[in-house]
Amino acid sequence: MKKTLFYALSLLFFISSACYGQKSNFLLPKVQQLETMGSFLELSSFKFYSTHNNQKFKSILEDGGFTFDNNSSIKFRVDIVEYIDVPLNRDEAYRLSIDDTGIYLVATTDKGVYWGIQTLIQLRDNNKIECCEILDWPAFRIRGFMQDVGRSYISIEELKKEIKKLSQYKINVFHWHLTENQAWRLESKKYPELTAAKNMTRMPGLYYTLDEARELVEFCKKHQVMLIPEIDMPGHSAAFERAFCVDMQSSVGMEILKDILDEVCDVFDVPYIHIGTDEVEFTNPTFVPEMVEYIRKKGKKVISWNPGWNYKVGEIDMTQLWSYRGKAQKGIPAIDCRFHYINHFDTFADLFSLYNSRIYNVDHGSDDIAGAIIAIWNDRLLNSEENIVLENHLYPTMLALAERSWLGGGNEYFNKLGTVLPVEKTSELLEFIDFENRLLYHKKNNFMGYPFAYVKQTHVKWAITDPFPNGGDLSKAFPPEDTIQNSYTYNGSIYNVNEARGAGIYLRHVWGDLVPAFYDNAKEYHTAYAYTWIYSPYKQEVGLWLETQNYSRSEKDLPPHQGTWDYRGSKIWFNDLEVKPPLWTSTHTVKSNEIALGNENMVSRNPIPITLNKGWNKLMLKLPVGRFEQNEIRLVKWMFSAILVTLDGKDAIDSVIYSPTKNRK
Repeated sequence: MKKTLFYALSLLFFISSACYGQKSNFLLPKVQQLETMGSFLELSSFKFYSTHNNQKFKSILEDGGFTFDNNSSIKFRVDIVEYIDVPLNRDEAYRLSIDDTGIYLVATTDKGVYWGIQTLIQLRDNNKIECCEILDWPAFRIRGFMQDVGRSYISIEELKKEIKKLSQYKINVFHWHLTENQAWRLESKKYPELTAAKNMTRMPGLYYTLDEARELVEFCKKHQVMLIPEIDMPGHSAAFERAFCVDMQSSVGMEILKDILDEVCDVFDVPYIHIGTDEVEFTNPTFVPEMVEYIRKKGKKVISWNPGWNYKVGEIDMTQLWSYRGKAQKGIPAIDCRFHYINHFDTFADLFSLYNSRIYNVDHGSDDIAGAIIAIWNDRLLNSEENIVLENHLYPTMLALAERSWLGGGNEYFNKLGTVLPVEKTSELLEFIDFENRLLYHKKNNFMGYPFAYVKQTHVKWAITDPFPNGGDLSKAFPPEDTIQNSYTYNGSIYNVNEARGAGIYLRHVWGDLVPAFYDNAKEYHTAYAYTWIYSPYKQEVGLWLETQNYSRSEKDLPPHQGTWDYRGSKIWFNDLEVKPPLWTSTHTVKSNEIALGNENMVSRNPIPITLNKGWNKLMLKLPVGRFEQNEIRLVKWMFSAILVTLDGKDAIDSVIYSPTKNRK
C-alpha cells in the first residue's frame, strides 16, 4: 500500500512539475541520481574549458545548440578524471553540475563525456537550463540493437540515421548482421563473386563496400557506439556456397573463409567479430575452434550465438543468448537477446513486457552478464526501409531498452504480468505510465519525421469475457452478442467478465505459455469477447486503429481474404454496426518470404474513419480461435489492438474516456 501511494505521489509530482518546464522530468533514460535546485541558469554563450579534446566536445555541444565565447563570464568546463565513485561501469559514468556560474561535466573517458552531453541536451529548455546535480552510470555495459542486412539490404544513410538517433539515448552497440542465406553483403576484394548479383536471392547486387564499412565504423566511434560485425558461420551460409560451390566446413571452404576474415579483421577497427554458429549441424568438429583461434590471433575478440557451439570457459570471449534455451555460463560474458526479437512484437503489449522485464533476471550487469541487444530479423521482405523501422517499432522499443539497460531493475521476465498491463494502479503500471509520458514527449520533440507509431495506451480499458468453447465452429454466436452482462451462464457453466488495460491485448502470446498473456491457460477452439464504452464530450470524426492479427515480419503468412479481418472469423461492431475490414493490398495465395507484406499491420495503413457520438459509444470485438497453428498463419497471435487515434494516426484522442462499464467515468 505504501509503495503504491509513493508511486502515485511521484506521478502527481511528475505531472505538476512538468507544467513548469522542468525538463529533468522528461529525461530518457532516467539518470541514476538527480538532485534539482529549484532554479534555472539563463543560457547565453559560454567560456569553454577542457582538460583535453577541446574541439571535439565543443563540436558535439554546438550541434546540441550551445554557443561559446571566450569573453563570456558563464563557464562550461569538461574534465577527464581518473576516478568517479560509482558502483559499476565507471568508464561510462559522468557527473554533471549546473548552477548560476555555469556547467561542469566530469567523466573518466570520452564515452562518459558524450553521455553527459546527451543528458545536458535533453535538459535544455530554450534559453534556460535547470540547475541540478547528476551522478549517472549504466547498469549494463552493452545496450544495443541489431539490423539483419544479410536478408534485406539497408542503406548506409539509414543505418547512420538510426545509430546517431539512438546514441542520443545512450545506446552504445550496433550489431551488423552482414551475411545470410539470401546474400553476402560485405565486399571482398579477393573474392568478388561473393557479392555478385547472381549469387543473391534477395535485393541482388546490393552490398557494402569495404570503404563504406570503414566509414560506418568511424561514424559509430564518433557517437560512442561499438560496431559488432557478424559473419555468420558455418550455418546461414547458402550465399557462400552459391559463390564457391563448397561447404564452409570443408577444408577448401575454411581456407576461403580465412582469407575473407583477413579482410574483415583489417577493415573493422573494432574489438569484436561475431561468428554466428547457430541453427546448423556441425559436420567438422575442428571448424569453430579453428575459426575462433584464427580471429583471436589477429587481435580480435569473438562473439558466438548461444545456443550454438558449446564452449568452455576461455574458448570464447562472449556469447549472445537468442533462444529461451540459452543460458549464461559463469566465466563467459553473455548478451541477453532472448525474447528481444522485435520482428515478432506488436505495437503495444510487447513494449510493456520489455520495459517491465529484467535483463537476464538480474538488477544490473556483472562480469558474466554484459547487457542486452534488440534484434530485427528481416526474414520476410518489406517494401521499404521505412517499413522495416515502422512495423518493427524500432524507436519506441529501443527507448524502452535504453532505459531498462541503463537504469537496470525491472521485474522477472516470466512474472505474472508478461504483456498484461495491470488494471489497478500498481507500481509497475505507474512506472510504465511515467515512461510512456516521457516516450511520447520525445516522440513529439525529437522524432519528427521518423517512423514512430506508438501512441498513448495506458488510459484504454476493456471488459473481456472468459472464453466460450466453440467446438471448431468459429462463426458460433454466444450470449455477449445479445446482451452485455457482468457474467454469463452458458450450457450450465458461468463465464465471468474481467477488466483489462491497454490498446493491445494478447489473449495468448505468439510464444505461447513462455510469455504470460491475459488468459492463464489459453485453449484452442474458444471464442472471447472484448468491449469498451467510449465517452466523447461532443460528436467528432476520429480514426480507429484496429487489428486482430499482428503479422510477424519473419513469417510467410498469407493475408486475410477480402472482407475478413483474419482467418479466425473475428468481427468488430461500433455502436452495434459492423466495422468492415479495409481493402487488403496483398492478395497472394502462395506462402513466401519474398512476397512483401502490404497493409495487413494497422500501422502501415490509414486508420478507419468513424464518427463518435456525443456521450457513450460501444466498441465490441468477437475473437474466435481454432488451432494455434494453421496453414495460413504459422504462429497464431490470439490478440487484438484497438484504439481511437487522429485521422492521420499520429496521436491518440485525448478527449475521450474508455470504460469497461457504461456510465463509469
